[in-house]
Amino acid sequence: MTTSPASGHHRFQTLVPLALAAILLLGASRLKIESSCSKTSCKHVLQRVFSFTAMHKTKIRNDDGGDDEHIYHDALRNGSCNVFEGAWVLDESNPRPLYTEESCPYLTTQVTCLSNGRPDSLYQKWRWKPHACQLPRFDALKLLESLRNKRLMFIGDSLQRTQWESMVCLVESAIPDSKKSMTKIPPRRIFMAEEYNASIEFYWAPFLVESNADHATKHHVQKRQVKLDSISKHSKNWEGVDVLVFESYVWWMNKPLINATIGSLEMKEYNVTTAYRLALQTLGKWLDSTMNPLTQKAFFMSLSPTHIWSWEWNSGSNGNCFNEATPIQAPYWGIGSSHQIMDAVRDTLQDLKVNVTLLNITQLSEYRKDGHTSVYTERQGKLLTFEQRSQPEIYADCVHWCLPGVPDTWNEILYMYLLYGPSRH
Repeated sequence: MTTSPASGHHRFQTLVPLALAAILLLGASRLKIESSCSKTSCKHVLQRVFSFTAMHKTKIRNDDGGDDEHIYHDALRNGSCNVFEGAWVLDESNPRPLYTEESCPYLTTQVTCLSNGRPDSLYQKWRWKPHACQLPRFDALKLLESLRNKRLMFIGDSLQRTQWESMVCLVESAIPDSKKSMTKIPPRRIFMAEEYNASIEFYWAPFLVESNADHATKHHVQKRQVKLDSISKHSKNWEGVDVLVFESYVWWMNKPLINATIGSLEMKEYNVTTAYRLALQTLGKWLDSTMNPLTQKAFFMSLSPTHIWSWEWNSGSNGNCFNEATPIQAPYWGIGSSHQIMDAVRDTLQDLKVNVTLLNITQLSEYRKDGHTSVYTERQGKLLTFEQRSQPEIYADCVHWCLPGVPDTWNEILYMYLLYGPSRH
């Protein structure tokens, strides 16, 4: 199992919160800016971030959960309903979860919160409901048929690995045991649906471009170095993949500056946002020069939010995501979610010649302070001890997500685009 980034922060010594140390600094700057603006102007700032997925809106007339295919096809072409704007609901007619820890043999210990001692399970039962529409029900056989003789690859860090685990669990129960397999070929993990000759894969590349954190199991948050213009070591493994799903964020957020190179071995410090944009440009050049729009699709997942400081949603409190049992109900945007990074993704994708669909899961995930692994997880490959669990202010992981849980919704949205989206743009 890939080792998660270790923390060195004096308060948040969880799996990766050291990787988020800079978020506090970036967030503090954001808070300073927002505290100086009027409620109206700040509202416009937040609306801009929340709705920048207007480039991928969805029109759905069917609100009863049915699978009228032409409705969903039309929906992704005409655009009066944004599937990324909505609320989390408890719905007994469409029960959750879509699988269980016991039913899916491919879940890693890091994400199996109930088995790790979490006393509540309500976090598994919330369904994402767009305001004016309904997501189609996830149908594993339909997805597998659409992937026949194809490869679906998730590329990124441990958060992307969780989305991959979720997707595997969403489809594996529809496949007989003798017709499925799991293989690890670092930095890849490959789930095969043999009857369909289809693979669902994960590729470890936390920065997308090359770095000193590219080893599948031996990597550390500290002393990171990134080659902002180098991607071939990774991209040769992506060539010809039918569906590419990219994600990269948390590993960039260790400090405001990052050590990186461009075109030489000379290392220097770059502002994180500047470095991130340069890395995305490198990815974009590869996509434009290599991706075949007639045979391939590409998606980019927006950043996965964190819930490290409970005073953000509960004024005056001094905790984190530990012991949170329900979603945030009011409009909310945490300081751990960088506007600059969101803008960098949007700008880069808009400038590409090929189409890469942005799936903005950030806002809907912002509400889910209850969905993180908290103290019911591993640290450096070992479950937290009783003593560590009794110190959630130090050990709670408010970065990663429990499964079943929030990443299942990310995949339901991806499923909708894969099955009902335009064939090509």
